[in-house]
Amino acid sequence: MDLIEQATTILRRGGLVAFPTETVYGLGADATNNDAVARIFKAKGRPPTNPLIVHVATVAVARRYATTWPAIAEQLASRFWPGPLTLVLPKAKSIAPAATAGRDSVGLRMPNHPLALAMLAGFDGPVAAPSANRSNHISPTQASHVRQELGDDVDLILDGGPCDIGIESTVLDLTQTRPRILRPGGVSRAQIESIAGPVEMFEGTTNAAVAAASPGQHERHYSPRTPAYRLSAPGGIPASGATLVIGLRYYVQRPIRIEMPNDPIEYAKHLYTALREMDDWQVERIYVQMPPADPAWTAVRDRLMRATRAT
Repeated sequence: MDLIEQATTILRRGGLVAFPTETVYGLGADATNNDAVARIFKAKGRPPTNPLIVHVATVAVARRYATTWPAIAEQLASRFWPGPLTLVLPKAKSIAPAATAGRDSVGLRMPNHPLALAMLAGFDGPVAAPSANRSNHISPTQASHVRQELGDDVDLILDGGPCDIGIESTVLDLTQTRPRILRPGGVSRAQIESIAGPVEMFEGTTNAAVAAASPGQHERHYSPRTPAYRLSAPGGIPASGATLVIGLRYYVQRPIRIEMPNDPIEYAKHLYTALREMDDWQVERIYVQMPPADPAWTAVRDRLMRATRAT
């Protein structure tokens, strides 16, 4: 039995499979099996108010699990699938309530990774999958990150190498009159608007006690275990306990630092790995130089705002 066949067998039996996507590694279960989905929440320690994204192999499979499939969904899927765009649509009854935090909508995505697509095609159904890490911690971009965090809680880990994009998908709500970005990610607002016209943008946070419309809306998310702080401008790092800066071309006279790329795509690709390295080095604190408030950096800034606190 090859790994793909093994993975699909585990999914059909209600087990958990960690698998690579172009964004981050996902922790997958049969999205129609409420008990299997509950295993995801238990393994991650994830609050039940935080919904999951459901992954599919084709547009045809996605249409099975949405009660409506408007023309704009077809246009966006044709342009961005497979890829880092999640479309929120009214859900079919067969999708487990736990996967959507009890809401009547579901986020559907076709990932752009050969292993993920092979597994999904073999399963021929919807796979609910958040990032394969403990809740609120840094998302995994390598199979070793999954092993480090979840260990034996996962029945199988498919190793597809490092993720190409490195941060999660853009989540776009199509259940409203005007589309709304619920979480910025690998597809930009400008790219979406080139197809869909003007879209709104969710800003702020959702109370963890309330069912969120999308993953990634809680105040704390994507965080290292080490206390992490953000700096809005160069300079001003406290001398006491200032053991590290991850930043945009920003230098401090400390032995441990990571210099991040100036390009937002490359920065995103390396962000979570850099934060994990800082945790592994067991530094006292992390200081992050915030990138510019420019549309190209929206997704990166969103992750950093949720991963850090103000100085």
